[in-house]
Amino acid sequence: MTLKTQAIQTALKGNWEEAISLNKSLIDEDPQDIDALNRLALAYTITGNAKEAKSLYLKVIGLDPLNAIALRNLRKFKEKTSTPSNGYALKLINNKFLEEPGKTKVVELVNIAQPHITENLRTGQSLELSIKRLKIFVSEDKQYVGSLPDDIARRLIKFIKAGSVYDAYVKSASAHKVSIFIKELKKASRYKDQPSFTTLSESHLEFDKNSKIKSRVEQQLEKEEEQEDPAFQEEE
Repeated sequence: MTLKTQAIQTALKGNWEEAISLNKSLIDEDPQDIDALNRLALAYTITGNAKEAKSLYLKVIGLDPLNAIALRNLRKFKEKTSTPSNGYALKLINNKFLEEPGKTKVVELVNIAQPHITENLRTGQSLELSIKRLKIFVSEDKQYVGSLPDDIARRLIKFIKAGSVYDAYVKSASAHKVSIFIKELKKASRYKDQPSFTTLSESHLEFDKNSKIKSRVEQQLEKEEEQEDPAFQEEE
């Protein structure tokens, strides 16, 4: 395994201290290695060393004035009023992934973006969820990343339309696979007795495809979709 591959893998796993060490070694070999500079800057950002991170991003801009990664992150620095201190930032990242039955779920995205986009995703990055007709698209800084599986999207759409609120973060990412962590922040009063996520796969709500016997929850959701959502009425 090459040093570059090791550096990428450590970042994907969230091993930021080792990522710093490996990317420093790459930069020692080639001070103009833009990818290594960006990775090192990200690792410094996550561990709370904002000064070093900003300096590295500025160095990248000096080498490549149109570098999208550096420009985007420098803009984020300007938008932030404060940066977590070293150690505290790592705690924040870890706290994002605290699991709560019924309120959190790790989901593997489908129809993901091209590798040059997904490979730049890093553990802990905040993601946006947006509803478009009967799907939920996932993006990072307005850049499409992928979409939720239909069974999970179908369930969350009802909750979101009723007022539930969710946060999403990158859990892990590679060229051909992106997993995200979704967390319920606010529960719609209308569905206060229903968990956002079930322990069984949402697709298992359908007991028997041949006999078309479905659970009471699924039947109710489907009925409400047909009665209230114009998108369903358009398709009929």
